[in-house]
Amino acid sequence: MAGGNQGRRGAQRRKPSGAAPKGSGAKHRRTLSGRGATPKAEERTYHAAHSKAKAAERKRANAEAAAKGRLKTRVKVQPGRELIVGRNAVIEAARAGVAIERIFLSADPGDGRMREVVDALAPLGIPFFEVTRRDLDIASDGAAHQGVGVEIAEYEYVDFDDLLVDALQGNSLLVALDHITDPHNVGAVLRSSAAFGVDGVFMPERRSAGIGATAWKVSAGAAARVPASRVTNLVQALERCKAAGFFVVGLEGDAEENVREFPLAPDPLVIVTGAEGSGLSRLVKETCDMLVSIPIEDVESLNAAVATGIVLYEVHSRRVDNAQ
Repeated sequence: MAGGNQGRRGAQRRKPSGAAPKGSGAKHRRTLSGRGATPKAEERTYHAAHSKAKAAERKRANAEAAAKGRLKTRVKVQPGRELIVGRNAVIEAARAGVAIERIFLSADPGDGRMREVVDALAPLGIPFFEVTRRDLDIASDGAAHQGVGVEIAEYEYVDFDDLLVDALQGNSLLVALDHITDPHNVGAVLRSSAAFGVDGVFMPERRSAGIGATAWKVSAGAAARVPASRVTNLVQALERCKAAGFFVVGLEGDAEENVREFPLAPDPLVIVTGAEGSGLSRLVKETCDMLVSIPIEDVESLNAAVATGIVLYEVHSRRVDNAQ
């Protein structure tokens, strides 16, 4: 038997290496074009990932369609009007003579405190519409509506000149808001203002929250009792207050003057509150006759509305003491 691998099945003799096979020498490479980058798996119609991506897209589209269906509500507020909700806010609006267009109820009109709401609204002769709780949930954007909402015209601000004149004839106490953008703070300031005898509130027209549905709700109806004005320039408005005989007092966290000791409480005052975080703007701060602080411990600062309420309480208490 011959040696080597001649007896192995399938074995073949190697061809001796010779010259390289003839080719084009790459002279035609410019005419060749590649297929480009490999597509993603979900983009290949034959791939399982493509089917999964299509199924997910259909599911998302179905969910969006279902959500649109759920957002339908019978509470349709007309352009130029707004919806205020909550028992206190609605009752105060009715008592203040606010023009109410329609009334929406989702609670039993004879149940508990809802009876008080119905008694306040019934004499107005305004149509009642029975709706579901979900209708009011959607229309009020999830606010605590307590089963009642009314459609009213947008808040009507008073002229600043009238606000100033009326304040001098009243308690001579005003509140100015320096670019407060949170409507919850605006509503809370209105509520404190109503509690402590403030004659009016004013704020800039730009970069400042106005009195809308949220402020109405938070104010618990005080927005109907405390007049408010919007001014084009807050510094100029404060200067006009000073010319009319008001002292302008700004709230500043690091001011040396303590709010419990400042001597101007009995005088005509404008209390100026700055935005939470940034505080009073530079020009407003320079316009103030005095800056006062609230002594606090263990916290860096107070919410703007809380700080305003504390100062208004202090001023009110000092005035009551002086009157006795």
